[in-house]
Amino acid sequence: MGKIGIMGGTFDPIHNGHLMLGEQAHREYDLDEVWFMPSGHPPHKEEDRVTVPALRLAMTEEAVKNRPGLFCSNFEVKRKGNTYTAQTLTNLHKIYPEHTFYFIIGADSLYEIEKWYEPEQVMIQAVILVASREYEDADRSMERQIAHLSTQYNADIRILHCSEMDISSAEIRQKIAKGLSVAADLPETVLAYIKNHGLYQEMEDS
Repeated sequence: MGKIGIMGGTFDPIHNGHLMLGEQAHREYDLDEVWFMPSGHPPHKEEDRVTVPALRLAMTEEAVKNRPGLFCSNFEVKRKGNTYTAQTLTNLHKIYPEHTFYFIIGADSLYEIEKWYEPEQVMIQAVILVASREYEDADRSMERQIAHLSTQYNADIRILHCSEMDISSAEIRQKIAKGLSVAADLPETVLAYIKNHGLYQEMEDS
């Protein structure tokens, strides 16, 4: 029986903040592995503004290379249609009934999770590990939000004691398009991949 962390996201591109969160979960909760799982067709994002799955998967593979306990999974990329977390967890339990899954999220997702597709299925099927950072737009503290979700959904939510890096994939894409350095934000292997494939050269419409 394994303790498996799931780190989902568009990863467009994957950055050091994602990796720091995954490594902290692996260390703090003694997880056997953390699977970084790029979404295939994220339902909440416009299709034409998301880099094709194969490239996002390749960048994720580059990012987790030689990082003990971290792995890249194509589980969502190979699925057809929109990829919802609730469905992913259901499928993971069918294929790996021996594992306990820990779903790793940032602070913002803790406040938005009730708007997700079938949120109760997400919280029933995984322990939720959330980065300990107050969310500016929240109308209640993290402790109160955890208490609310625990009561409402019988959720098992635990704190990850690390600060999230104040960087986003969107900001990284904009910096690259402007020709600014992102060396501090990305693993060297991911930066090299982006340069070799000429990614994010055009500024996105805001």
